[in-house]
Amino acid sequence: MLAYYTHNLSPFLIQFGDGWGIRFYGMAYVIGFLAWFYGLGWFRKLGWSRLSDNQVSELLLYTVLGVLLGGRLGYCLLYDWAETVRNPIGIIAFWNGGIRGMASHGGIAGALLGFLFWAQKNKADGWAVADNAAVLAPVGIFLGRMANFINGELWGRPSDVAWAVIFPEAGSQPRHPSQMYEALGEGLILGLLMLWLRSRNPRPSGQVTGSFFIVYGGIRFLLEFFREPDIGDPMTMGISRGQLFSVGLAIVGFCLLGVRRWVAGRRKFGK
Repeated sequence: MLAYYTHNLSPFLIQFGDGWGIRFYGMAYVIGFLAWFYGLGWFRKLGWSRLSDNQVSELLLYTVLGVLLGGRLGYCLLYDWAETVRNPIGIIAFWNGGIRGMASHGGIAGALLGFLFWAQKNKADGWAVADNAAVLAPVGIFLGRMANFINGELWGRPSDVAWAVIFPEAGSQPRHPSQMYEALGEGLILGLLMLWLRSRNPRPSGQVTGSFFIVYGGIRFLLEFFREPDIGDPMTMGISRGQLFSVGLAIVGFCLLGVRRWVAGRRKFGK
């Protein structure tokens, strides 16, 4: 009989007192935003970005606001609607991290809106900005999923694979470490694919962003089969809400690819 690893990790990188300290989940956001900030400097050297230091700093602010507001609103509206209606003030409870606080689909939508608002204000190509973000966003996703594992949340379905993990809050059954699967799929693999695609310098802008939505949605849909559905998740033919939202995101990606190519074609022929 296999001796499975029992999860006993602390969610704190540094703990100052009972329930207070610097959490790995919060640090995942910080490092993800720093990757975006310094990554844009790297992109300038590659010729993928022409933003000045001041523009990068302002764009970072829009990105942070977009991710945090979108992630929080996405969770409240998509996963916790009944509680949000009962207690609307709970929307501002950003301190409820991890499984009870943020939604990745909402964070992606919020970040995109942040890029487009910033671009409109600065008369820049927001889709080109989004294409660069698609390369760097998987860094934050990877770290966030690893933080989910450290927190012992969003665990997988019961399994007897050799690398299964026992999450005490989920009972004594060994389970898939689905957080790590998602870190590799939605983080590492997705990031490498987007870097390869961006390096091909696709035109028109928005092509990498649309591809990001499609690939992320597809990977997330498949990996959700290894993840335990949320309590109260109204499964539809065995499909979770996360999978339905991922399908929707992929559809948006396909539509975006078509629209951006159509717009580029009209510009090319002066119509």
